[in-house]
Amino acid sequence: MSYITSKQKMTSRRAVAPIIATLLLVAIAVVGGSIVFVFSQGFFSSAQVSGSPNIESLKFTGYDATDGGILKLHDGGSTIVATGTAGNGLLTGERVAVYVQNQGVNKVTLGEIRFAGSVYTYTPGIGALGPFTNGTGGTYSIVSKTPGTTVTTTSPEIQAGQQATIMLDLSENVKTGRDAQFKLSTSNGAVFVGTVVAGQQSG
Repeated sequence: MSYITSKQKMTSRRAVAPIIATLLLVAIAVVGGSIVFVFSQGFFSSAQVSGSPNIESLKFTGYDATDGGILKLHDGGSTIVATGTAGNGLLTGERVAVYVQNQGVNKVTLGEIRFAGSVYTYTPGIGALGPFTNGTGGTYSIVSKTPGTTVTTTSPEIQAGQQATIMLDLSENVKTGRDAQFKLSTSNGAVFVGTVVAGQQSG
């Protein structure tokens, strides 16, 4: 009689082996983790694509800081009157042209421009590129294509892929041969720095 009860106990205990159970749990965890990863990866990539990138890229392509009375613009063919008397150095109110290109995918709004330590303020429209007056200086304007095509928006903007000339009306005398730093800050805080040699032309 005792033999029968022990046999019943042995036949009633049916379970999965511990090793098989462990392997099943690991497999379930891996499959579940993979599914969650695939769904979350799709969510994050779509969220990144929907947002617009804020990367700004401005390249200095050259400048004309000669003291010859006429400055060339970024297209190489257009010119503008820049000085009163050629050969007397770069004086207050005379002009320097710096060529830039927006290599980013969005327009760039300029914040602050410094040249040779002085801060320059934006002047929109054709007035800043009119006849040379040898004014007080300290301003700049943006020429997008030709002397007759200046940026007239209330904020200084350079469109994506656009080449432009930043025309500075000097706020102080700049000695010929001096290395003057040109520092451009955008409204988003990006800073671009170049060097202009007074009395020379590049690009």
